[in-house]
Amino acid sequence: MAITLLRSLQALEMSGSESTARWNVPLSDGNHVVEFEHGTATGKRIVKVDGKVLVHRDWMFRLVGDEVIMFAGTKFVIRVDPIPGLKYSYTLWVNNKSYKNFVQSQSKVLQPWLTSVGDNQYRVVLDKNTQAVWVNGKEVDVENEFVDGGAEMMFTIGGVPAVIRSCSSGQKNVGINYVLYLDGVEVKEQELFPTATAK
Repeated sequence: MAITLLRSLQALEMSGSESTARWNVPLSDGNHVVEFEHGTATGKRIVKVDGKVLVHRDWMFRLVGDEVIMFAGTKFVIRVDPIPGLKYSYTLWVNNKSYKNFVQSQSKVLQPWLTSVGDNQYRVVLDKNTQAVWVNGKEVDVENEFVDGGAEMMFTIGGVPAVIRSCSSGQKNVGINYVLYLDGVEVKEQELFPTATAK
């Protein structure tokens, strides 16, 4: 009887296998989607990053607690806590920071741009702390040069010359300004962080 009940609960959970919680996490190489499925009857846990399953547990007797994964050198902790009404809350921690605090710190460190060369679209991200430049998720080699009033990082995007120019903003609370030029034309900054969604 108990086995039949558990099997029917598992079948019910499998038929509606949707993410219980979902977050967009900005890293240097791009935004990554973290999804968590939680079976509240069987304890099933599935963690996906960008659609790839990293954790799959069908049966867990403990319905609450942490699920810890490493992805691209980044530590993710999904916390499952009980709330009144036989429900659960799901929170994400990234490198020991709450999701909200991590996103806020990344917004100060990463500067993104979106541009096109021909029919191809390119996402360029500058990590202000390391001065690393990423194009479509891959770190590229740059040539650094000091110029009057600042510095330049030169590289190519789709075979076209690109440069990130840095100079002081003249404002203490703003710091250094970074501007991307593609073949001499300024590229507008892109929004780095899509809105996070958690069910």
